[in-house]
Amino acid sequence: MTDPKLPIVVSGMRPTGRLHLGHLHGAIANWVRLQEITRAHFFSADWHALTTSYHETDKLKQAEFEMFVDFLAAGIDPAKTVLFIQSQVKEHAELFLLLGMITPIGWLERSPSYKEMREQITDRDLALYGFLGYPVLMAADIILYKATMVPVGADQVTHLELTREIARKFNFHYGEVFPEPKPLLTEAAKVVGTDGRKMSKSYGNAIELGEAAETTTKKVMGAVTDPARKLRKDPGNPDLCGIYYLHRIYSTAETQGWVNENCRTAGIGCVDCKKKLLERLVPDQERLREAREKLLSRPDYVRDVVRDGTARARAEAERTMEQVRIAMHLDQNL
Repeated sequence: MTDPKLPIVVSGMRPTGRLHLGHLHGAIANWVRLQEITRAHFFSADWHALTTSYHETDKLKQAEFEMFVDFLAAGIDPAKTVLFIQSQVKEHAELFLLLGMITPIGWLERSPSYKEMREQITDRDLALYGFLGYPVLMAADIILYKATMVPVGADQVTHLELTREIARKFNFHYGEVFPEPKPLLTEAAKVVGTDGRKMSKSYGNAIELGEAAETTTKKVMGAVTDPARKLRKDPGNPDLCGIYYLHRIYSTAETQGWVNENCRTAGIGCVDCKKKLLERLVPDQERLREAREKLLSRPDYVRDVVRDGTARARAEAERTMEQVRIAMHLDQNL
């Protein structure tokens, strides 16, 4: 969208390859809605991927291609959004460096995600400058395009607050260059994987976008449900069942009510519940599969879309950096 009156939105995703239903309903479906009412910028955060996967750079480009295919198949419209690759817009790195000069280390060490990931990811060394400083790169990603709003869940508001603090400090020292982006709170649909945990490729419990009907059915029929419901006659609690979370996304209110009542009273079994879900899930998966196949048959089109979007992003970013250099008195030679 080019209407200058519309808010600017920026969001990115690390390229990990094929997306799954968690990505779709946790972020992408919301992006599709936002592209109609904002000037949207969505990007592949390939530099961010290096903060934890620096040892797997050979896989990045193919994973990135697959991700962009899924973006487009899910409904991201390149005519309404700026789709681009972070590392191909070098201004991200320049602003990252400059913001790093004014960001206190204490701000970074207090980041909740920094502490959490250091505890959870134990199979590689994360005592790295890049990992500690990734919130500064995130801030650069956002304010480089003068974003006014950033779509986040309630648990991510503290992360965005650091971006706001960095922008505020820059403006204090050098003058008003950046707006302070506000959180655009989005209630993402909860998607549980086939093993009852959060859907994640690293857990091996994901249903990928556009999976064939056979594999989608196999995964759903084998998915964990309420662990307390061991026998068909046992009543269940749908609030503890990942299948019911998918019903909330795909099924009508009438079907959701039917599942809720009959699960709790043992009026239906888990097989009945899963089959009812598949009536809606499989056709949607087939729609996505067909869209993906069309895009995969036109790889040059996908690459052209990203190349054009990256050129647009680069032009915007350079305009901002010209203002930054002037503000910081870095725009002149001797």
